[in-house]
Amino acid sequence: MRPPTDANLIFRALVIAGLIGFGFYLAADRGLVRIALDADRSYISAVILGVYALASVHWLVLAKRLSDERARFRALERGRGATGGLIGGFLEDLRARESVEEPTALVAAFGDGLMNRHALGHFVSDALLKLGLLGTVVGFILMLLPVSEIDAFEPALMQRLLAGMSEGMAVALYTTLAGLVTSTLLKLQYHILDASAADLATRLGVLADVRGETLRRGGEDDAD
Repeated sequence: MRPPTDANLIFRALVIAGLIGFGFYLAADRGLVRIALDADRSYISAVILGVYALASVHWLVLAKRLSDERARFRALERGRGATGGLIGGFLEDLRARESVEEPTALVAAFGDGLMNRHALGHFVSDALLKLGLLGTVVGFILMLLPVSEIDAFEPALMQRLLAGMSEGMAVALYTTLAGLVTSTLLKLQYHILDASAADLATRLGVLADVRGETLRRGGEDDAD
């Protein structure tokens, strides 16, 4: 029985993307997204949501590519040929060696190739959190700016100053919320890819240890 990680990854990714999209739809339908965007004078929340949407599309593309790699590996397990992608490159490197007594380096290179695809996603996840913190700083600056205008304790002036301070606080809170939510979601999404990639690299390492010479000879036969 195959482990759960051997299920079609792209379908699971689409289900997760659908759930996340449905959550944002509910928030927009209740007016929460519009309230946050309208209250954010810095537009940092809009930038965060836009970057997250683009990063999620990139995540889906990587999920499809990783799902294809897993399909190639399943074909390899069943004794069929596997060409293209990182699996195909692994087999080409295996054929180039005179022996496969130590396939560890090739497996490590394969695993690094898989993980390097996800580096941009992890960077964007951290950047979203930093953008949220930047919005917090900007919001506090906007909140404190009206304080310099205090020259008398007139009720009308104080009411205007409090309104300006509340707008700055809204910027700080909404940008922080947007950064935290999108960063956490993106980390979860790429964690799923990391776990699947690590599982694939581990299983390929086991296969190379057990059937390395057979894989190398089979690769030579395919080349001929």
